[in-house]
Amino acid sequence: MSLAQASWIIVVVICAIATAVTAIAGYAGYAATIAAVGVAASVNLLPHLGAHSTEN
Repeated sequence: MSLAQASWIIVVVICAIATAVTAIAGYAGYAATIAAVGVAASVNLLPHLGAHSTEN
């Protein structure tokens, strides 16, 4: 695991915890926004498939 992957995992976990806490506190709008940020950050953990190849 690279440092970049570890950093993104930390961001996703923090967003998941913050989403739960704000949802429990009754702030549905903030919880949805934080969840969206977490989902957007998790995209960086996906493997890079179909990179532009110059091979024929």
